[in-house]
Amino acid sequence: MIKSCIPRSLTFLLFCSVFLQKKKKKMKEQKLMAEECDSPAPKKRKAEKKSSDVNTDTEQIKETPEQREGAFSNFRISQNTISLLQARGVSYLFDIQVKTFNSVYDGKDVIGQARTGTGKTFSFAVPLVEKLQGAADDRRRGRAPTVLVLTPTRELAIQVARDFKDITRKLSVTCFYGGSSYNPQLEAIRNGIDILVGTPGRIRDHLQNNKLDLSQLKHVVLDEVDQMLDMGFAEQVEEILSVSYKKDAEEKPQTLLFSATCPAWVYEVAKKYMRSQCIHVDLIGKKTQKAATTVEHLAIACHWSQRASVIGDVIQVYSGSHGRTIVFCETKREATELSMNTSIKQSAQTLHGDIPQKQREITLKGFRSGTFEVLVATNVAARGLDIPEVDLVIQCSPPNDVESYIHRSGRTGRAGRTGICICFYQRKEESQLKFVEQKAGITFKRVGVPTANDIIQSSSKDAVRFLDSVPAVAVGYFREAAQELIEQRGAVEALAAALAHISGATSLEQRSLISSDAGFTTMIMSCSQEMHNIGYAWRGLKEQLGEEVDQHIQRMTFLKGKKGVCFDVPASKAKEIQDKWQDGRRWQLSVATELPEMEQSMRQSSERTSGGFGGGRGRRSFGFRGNNSSGGRRGRGGPQKRSFSQAFSY
Repeated sequence: MIKSCIPRSLTFLLFCSVFLQKKKKKMKEQKLMAEECDSPAPKKRKAEKKSSDVNTDTEQIKETPEQREGAFSNFRISQNTISLLQARGVSYLFDIQVKTFNSVYDGKDVIGQARTGTGKTFSFAVPLVEKLQGAADDRRRGRAPTVLVLTPTRELAIQVARDFKDITRKLSVTCFYGGSSYNPQLEAIRNGIDILVGTPGRIRDHLQNNKLDLSQLKHVVLDEVDQMLDMGFAEQVEEILSVSYKKDAEEKPQTLLFSATCPAWVYEVAKKYMRSQCIHVDLIGKKTQKAATTVEHLAIACHWSQRASVIGDVIQVYSGSHGRTIVFCETKREATELSMNTSIKQSAQTLHGDIPQKQREITLKGFRSGTFEVLVATNVAARGLDIPEVDLVIQCSPPNDVESYIHRSGRTGRAGRTGICICFYQRKEESQLKFVEQKAGITFKRVGVPTANDIIQSSSKDAVRFLDSVPAVAVGYFREAAQELIEQRGAVEALAAALAHISGATSLEQRSLISSDAGFTTMIMSCSQEMHNIGYAWRGLKEQLGEEVDQHIQRMTFLKGKKGVCFDVPASKAKEIQDKWQDGRRWQLSVATELPEMEQSMRQSSERTSGGFGGGRGRRSFGFRGNNSSGGRRGRGGPQKRSFSQAFSY
């Protein structure tokens, strides 16, 4: 337990004083180095170093094979578009963009499948913009759109429209989605549209009201196509496409389908609505791993009653006060409650379907700009959203389907960056977690909750970083008080207490690495030989600690290889047990600092026999849950997903 009794005003004083002392010391070192450099020998060394740095820089700017293959000069891209792409930070085309550019530009039908975060939007946006800008300049007022892009969510529609607008200044790009006013959309129709991006519901409304003309479409894009039907959009998409896809028409619009996950029914629509020479670009193929390769996948066992407080610790350790985190919940109520939980010390906001559209846009804009650090969301934020520099994704429980896990985890580790995705699960959801592993082709690394030491180290780093935000003017105001504080308490003691106060880590509780339960310490007892049954470990413990020890030990489980066990003891008893214990040739006892690898086959049985997770609220261990906040399937009574051949049969 760490308690702070230092006033907040003195905290600034102390840090400013320490900061000035370090700065003076650094200036002295720089002065000495400058004096040494005045002699001929150091000057020679300095010149050699400069030459070496130049050579190093030359090596660093050497192009990679991916950069050479994706160079803008290899494709039919105008200089204006190149300049706009570079302003977006794009210096070359990514793999999926390279593989699809010529096919899309030449008017061929394409099915594109690539992992999340690999740039699928620009795969169709760049070639379509170039083709339209190179065609006859039709600027008539009231002109009908020639490009239609359909997306499953409003947020994704807004993002795709913004991507189009960022790479063209000549074309009119408009976004139609529900929850927004009709008047600006009707005004856009009257002015004329070149590229229309939207959600099926609002576009169908305009069609039914005879306000929108889609008869002149030349290019149709279904982004995140697999979710278009999964979210119950089948009838709406069917009605929209029937305007342009006439049965007996000689020419049909170019059809482009893009997604990170393409179930078998996606190919049914390809046969019915796409030309026979359809190009299929699959960058995943038969590879085992379907999720992004730049993401590390971790799993933490935690009962629902402990989850909120553990999530707060996880965010602190894996993302800190300066990183960005997205937390995915299964229900809207769960998302709202978690965002207001005091265990999350960082600023947090909620995003789900019940929030008004205007507020949803403000929330996403604030998260992108860094106004707050934690976004707690339902599946509304799972698809396609490109939010830069998300360090951590947390899933409160294993999702209902593997596709959801792939898309959620893909919100981090984008555009070449690395990221971490942590999935919380209860012991009864172990089989569901294994199902995700099997179908997504990933392996979860089972880890324990952050220890008190992990939290202290992370909080200390965050506290030190706050020094950068202290204005130089404030240092002088607090120098005298800081000196008095150091004299009274001593520099180390005062600084340690101040760090605890600033970081908020004034009280820490020990948690089990096995179950995440508060008030427990996980211990490891190693054995010099393989054990055939768990009773052998119990006998070893009772020989030294007495028969009464079995009252305190819970969740005993074999280590992998059965050359030891791990178990939980009350945190108040841990020191007493360590003091009594004497290591020998056969047995060694220690406190676990991280979750050890355990025998999977024995884990569940040990949970049932040694406490484990009790009853209370909980979810079904497998299958589809009800109350899906994203508006998808709702159990047996909800709408059933249809195949494309059923959905698009006229």
